[in-house]
Amino acid sequence: MMNSKRTKIIVDILMTFFLILSFVRWDGIGGAIYHIVVGSACALFFTVHIFIHIKWIKAVTKSCLRGKLSKTLRGKYIVDILLLVVWGISIITGFFAIAPFFNDISGSGIGRFHGITARIGLGLIVIHVIQHIPQIKSYTGIGKRAKKSCSSN
Repeated sequence: MMNSKRTKIIVDILMTFFLILSFVRWDGIGGAIYHIVVGSACALFFTVHIFIHIKWIKAVTKSCLRGKLSKTLRGKYIVDILLLVVWGISIITGFFAIAPFFNDISGSGIGRFHGITARIGLGLIVIHVIQHIPQIKSYTGIGKRAKKSCSSN
């Protein structure tokens, strides 16, 4: 069930929803709690997303190490690995930034580093989505209707 198309779509939608919410800024302690809760939910759905795709990651990693990837797949793989690294760092630094925030420790660069990695990760997600437009279209049925209407003429 975890690898069903419906599950993948739901996880991707929730991951995207919480990612967008995590970039919404609110001032004060209430805003920090909001960001912690939303960011944690986003991290949870990122983890589920990775878990769902772990067989693909392992198989493509083996193919990459053997030098047997097409140029297109190699590009997707590189972006995926960068996403894994950058978002992993962003999530870890986000959790490390919680204590200094609540203890009002100024000058802690961990929060700034968290923000930088999150913005880099956001840019990588844009590239990732562009790379996966054909899969997104197939999941949503976009393009199939146009082909059906053209072939019926």
